[in-house]
Amino acid sequence: MANDDMSNDTQQSSVDFINNIIGLLPKPFHAKAAMILGSGLGTVTEQAELLAEISYQDIPGFPETGVAGHSGSMFLALVNGHPMIILNGRIHFYEQADAGAMAPVIATLKALGIETLIITNAAGSLLNAAPGSVMMIKDYINFTGQSPLFGVADNSRFVSMSKAYDSQYRYRLRQIAEKNDIHLAQGVYAWMAGPQFETPAEIRAIRMMGADAVGMSTVPETILARYHGMKVAALSIITNYGAGMDDVRLSHEQTLEYAPKAAAKVQILISGFMDFLYAEKHGSNN
Repeated sequence: MANDDMSNDTQQSSVDFINNIIGLLPKPFHAKAAMILGSGLGTVTEQAELLAEISYQDIPGFPETGVAGHSGSMFLALVNGHPMIILNGRIHFYEQADAGAMAPVIATLKALGIETLIITNAAGSLLNAAPGSVMMIKDYINFTGQSPLFGVADNSRFVSMSKAYDSQYRYRLRQIAEKNDIHLAQGVYAWMAGPQFETPAEIRAIRMMGADAVGMSTVPETILARYHGMKVAALSIITNYGAGMDDVRLSHEQTLEYAPKAAAKVQILISGFMDFLYAEKHGSNN
């Protein structure tokens, strides 16, 4: 739960642990943006300059990942020369039956000074986006009935989600995609609990409710980031069609096969987005 993501002492220990490693870097490292990588997207880090890798297991209070394609590592990196914290791995609701499993991670990012969270995931397409393509998330539907804010005891739990995904960020990502001739779909993401894939009947219902892609993550992290006052951008990497939409048997291996095919597109989008973020912080949006 967000108000109990870790004790104050443990959270301070996690921040101190990471800051100690930052202090050992040859140059100052003041990241204002962080990115969570979805299943099979570890190759996105190949174009970044990795300064340090920290296992989740070594960070006080951090959860342990247990899904193939999620290494459970924090990277201190430079993307186009801009500092960024990259999280290769997340905890899903279905692993621990806890929507707040990523709360310690997001709270630590906030304490480290992160202002922008970029979230990526692997998702099933419910529209005309083929496997290997990218969809920018403009809104979400939570079909699980779960929230990482269950148990928060004060009025901070009543977070407005009317602008969950920052409109200016979406505009800039569209510009970057057009400049680089990348087809970037835009749509609504449906969060399902998993770990089983959806039935064809569920996919039909989800499509009727207005969703364009379906997956098992991202929404808890979005809620937590907004709870902490971060701006959010999110990208779905399309790895398959929803159940009943084609004849391919759904599997996690399919996710791991198609996600890397979109990695090059994600690298270009994130690289340009980081240029925009740091130009904005220095008073220019050019």
